[in-house]
Amino acid sequence: MGRRMFPHQRIIRSRRTYNRWVADETMEDYALRFTPEAARRWSPLSVANTAFGGVSFLALEMIGGIVFLKYGFPNACLALLLGIALIFLLSLPISYYSSRYGIDLDLLTRGAGFGYIGSTLTSLIYASFTFIFFAIEGAILSDILKMCLNIPLWLGYIFSALVIIPIVAKGFTLISRFQRWTVVPWLTLQLLPLLVIAWKQPVPITNWIHYAGTRELPVLELAGIGGALSIIFSVITQIGEQVDFLRFLPVPKQTYQKWTWWGVLLTCGAGWIFPGGLKILAGMFLAWIAIIHGVLPVEAQQPTTMYLLAFQQVTSVHGLALVLTILFIVLSQLKINITNAYAGSIAWSNFFSRMTHSHPGRIVWVVFNVGLGLLLMEMDVYSTIVHMLFLHSTIAASWIGALTSDLIINKPLGFSPAGIEFRRAYLYDINPVGMGSMTGGLVIAAASYTGLFGDTLSAFSPFIGLTTSFCLAPFIGWLTEGRYYLARPPLSLQGDKVHCVCVICKNSFEQEDIAFCPVYTGFICSLCCTLDSRCRDACKAETAHLSGQIKKVTYSIFPKFIANQVSGILGRYFIIFSILIFCTGIILYSIYINILKIPHIVPNQLYIIFWKTFFLLSAPLTVIAWFLVLSQRSYRAAEDENRFQTRLLMREIHAHKRTDQELKKAKERAESANLSKSRFMVGVSHEIRTPLNSIMGYAYLLENKMLTPEKQNEGLKVIQRSTEHLSGLIEGLFDISKIEAGRMEILREKINFREFLKHLTEMLRFQVNQKKLLFIEHIPDDLPEYVMTDQRRLRQILINLLSNAIKFTPSGSVSFSVRWNMEIAIFEIQDTGIGIPATDIERIHEPFQRSSHPASQSIQGTGLGLTITRLLVQILGGELTIKSQVGLGTTCRVRLMLAQTESKESPAPAYNVQIHEGSKRPSVFVVDDDSIHRGMINDVLGPVRA
Repeated sequence: MGRRMFPHQRIIRSRRTYNRWVADETMEDYALRFTPEAARRWSPLSVANTAFGGVSFLALEMIGGIVFLKYGFPNACLALLLGIALIFLLSLPISYYSSRYGIDLDLLTRGAGFGYIGSTLTSLIYASFTFIFFAIEGAILSDILKMCLNIPLWLGYIFSALVIIPIVAKGFTLISRFQRWTVVPWLTLQLLPLLVIAWKQPVPITNWIHYAGTRELPVLELAGIGGALSIIFSVITQIGEQVDFLRFLPVPKQTYQKWTWWGVLLTCGAGWIFPGGLKILAGMFLAWIAIIHGVLPVEAQQPTTMYLLAFQQVTSVHGLALVLTILFIVLSQLKINITNAYAGSIAWSNFFSRMTHSHPGRIVWVVFNVGLGLLLMEMDVYSTIVHMLFLHSTIAASWIGALTSDLIINKPLGFSPAGIEFRRAYLYDINPVGMGSMTGGLVIAAASYTGLFGDTLSAFSPFIGLTTSFCLAPFIGWLTEGRYYLARPPLSLQGDKVHCVCVICKNSFEQEDIAFCPVYTGFICSLCCTLDSRCRDACKAETAHLSGQIKKVTYSIFPKFIANQVSGILGRYFIIFSILIFCTGIILYSIYINILKIPHIVPNQLYIIFWKTFFLLSAPLTVIAWFLVLSQRSYRAAEDENRFQTRLLMREIHAHKRTDQELKKAKERAESANLSKSRFMVGVSHEIRTPLNSIMGYAYLLENKMLTPEKQNEGLKVIQRSTEHLSGLIEGLFDISKIEAGRMEILREKINFREFLKHLTEMLRFQVNQKKLLFIEHIPDDLPEYVMTDQRRLRQILINLLSNAIKFTPSGSVSFSVRWNMEIAIFEIQDTGIGIPATDIERIHEPFQRSSHPASQSIQGTGLGLTITRLLVQILGGELTIKSQVGLGTTCRVRLMLAQTESKESPAPAYNVQIHEGSKRPSVFVVDDDSIHRGMINDVLGPVRA
């Protein structure tokens, strides 16, 4: 798979500070990521109580009143039973996976068949649920404030909206405290009027059971059951608010903790619908109480009317009943609306963070969600409540059907990965399993709603969509073989509870919340990954991106020349224009439904007006769509150009850095060479001046006859030794110069190995005997007779090492041993001399460097022997090692490859001695450009001539 590679990205300080700020979970409450185990510090009871607060919404009683008054008790009650069963069964797997993996509904949807971008649509569905019910609850509170305290509705709307923000801002911490403080008074006020009415029984219950509704339907009518069930089913997305809190459940470790965990899951997760269903039933009952008290059906379905009449059954004091009603509704509204606002802020955070790669903070989306709710209140949400709930129920049913099907069918069958993957780095943008099944469900549901399948099935359109999406999910999963769940294999780190530091925000995260980013060449947390807009998903293949997926589909459907246009700018224009048209149509339809409620409105004329308005608005929408498409295209082009120029600039910077490093290294080498040259010149100067001073001094003394005859012989010996030293020094310098210049010639010649070693030991035995040392030689008989090597260089190496051993051993022994195996010869020279300090072993290989041992300073030498020896060993492809202990001696070991040979060629002699053959008085022809040299040779040969 081809991947787009980008240069390593740098993180500027402002970006790191911003990402750290949005990662502050004391405010954010893990709005964009999973809840780590370390954050699940609340007790199961505290989490359960917080989640239980979501059952307090009075919209349940209102829904109960609506379906009871519209469809009658038999139809409404049967629809309620079916709704409770369906909602519980569909919500149970959602509760389980969210609580187990510590993720909210949006993150669950990402990994359960919808993909990273695909789940943005479901985030909108969920967010719409939160602000719709926020508006309903706020309107209920405003209604009671107007009824009892004569506060204007608009002011009541603002109050009911703004009072929520301070509590929700602090997230789960303050919400859990508030729910804990209010649960007892709220539960008391909730149950008190119902228990009193049940005890007093002001009217026979049988009348309530046989109530046929305002439409006076038959006892059981299929269309009535479907209509009531569709309205009741609109609360299915309440499970999202429940799991927003259940993700904080601590991970169970022991058996009793697992029982507690399951208990909370069943009662406050999917089981919320059981107390919720009782509240719907209570709404039916209280609406009937209102009807028998002469209240109009429109007023009887409102919770304010229901509970005011209910509390009047508790006390005959009207003022006290009024206070109890206000207190109960305020508590209920606060408990549920902090849940609505909190859940909405998380939904909007997830939506906008993926669309804009930006997150201004959850508190911004709290205010945004509250603002949308306030807008709906001002638009009189009550007037279109039935249509709104039915529409929401239809959309939510297709979503939840596809989601639940993936969890309980695709995962066990292996079409979907066993876990829940929510990280952007590992997901396809669109997963056809969830998106395809939900879209199919919506299309079939819409067809059913329009009456295509008959009037009866029209009432069941949400459940037709639910069934369709539920069945399509495993079919598409089987068809695609689960290829679109993971864009690449998730990184698995070894060890329990592994934590990694994010390369951007520098915070530490559990391994479930991090991914490896090739763009930043490090680990990145899921939040920073979500907010990054520069990488363009470089970690995934092109086919995992939305554009790549659209291109793949278009090329498989259309001819190439058409697909090029559809997948290009025209395709983007069509998508954006369709979204704008759809949103405009929804808005106009909502306004149309509201206006139809006004008396004396002619529907046909209104219908024509709205269609003309729709077409009139379509014209500027085409311009807006093109503007958005071209702006985006221009932005992408500028970004691509910027990336290209940045890449060139980074390459140039890297090239300059490499050049700078090479210049520094060259400078260091030059300085080192200059320093070495200086040290070399100092060493050479010292080594030359010392013998020269001796020669010049004794020559002066001899010339001026200032020495006695005995001293003259001693002076001549000093001059001879000094000249020999100078000769050896010059020869050593020439050897080093040749080696470093690469002009040293290495011969490959056949030598008699045994004879070579014999001559070598005999040559050095004289020096050993002079110093009265014990010379131990170990030359085995199984050595090869002939080997191939450079005889001269090998002799030079061994003589240097043996001479040093003899020179620096005042007493004791010098041993010389040879081993040969598999064409590798090992020469070992061991002495019992003064030894070498460990700090000097490397230094003495440098020219003119000698051991710092005091005893070695008095021993004459050039300081070049070991330098030449090591260089020669390296040239011959061998290895020289030295081990020494001060006072105990030194061991030198040379390893060289000496290939055995059986060639018939004559071996090179161990040494060459030229012998004159001829007359006893030969003639010698002396040629030299220096008269001193000619005179010296003449003086040498003079006695022979005589």
